[in-house]
Amino acid sequence: MDDLDRQLIGLLRANARTSVATLAKKLGVARGTVQNRVGRLERDGTIAGYTLKLRPQVDERRVAALMTIAVSGNSADNVLRTLRGDPAVQALHSTNGRWDIIAELRAETLEEFDKVLRRIRLVPEITHSETNLLLSTYKM
Repeated sequence: MDDLDRQLIGLLRANARTSVATLAKKLGVARGTVQNRVGRLERDGTIAGYTLKLRPQVDERRVAALMTIAVSGNSADNVLRTLRGDPAVQALHSTNGRWDIIAELRAETLEEFDKVLRRIRLVPEITHSETNLLLSTYKM
């Protein structure tokens, strides 16, 4: 991946629906170059797909949080497997330091969110957790 690929990916991150002509103009290259690069990035898996992003005010799952999780011993894989099946878990990240896993959580209401936390805290291999509600989003 070179600088042109990185610039192209940056533009697509900002708006994946940007036309090839507009991308070519912003990058100062031919349309064919943009089409070929996007095709290659899709084929090699660098671009895994395109998604829809909603403003937080529109998202029906209004309560969002990050949960940091510590697990016992070498049981992180078991915890990840368990959490992958939970519909409230939007993403899972392994990390270093005090915490082993960071889970991105979403729920429609605070009451539902309370149930999510209780459910996750019942996973036997989770030794400690800390949860922070996300109040505002500044960059999307």
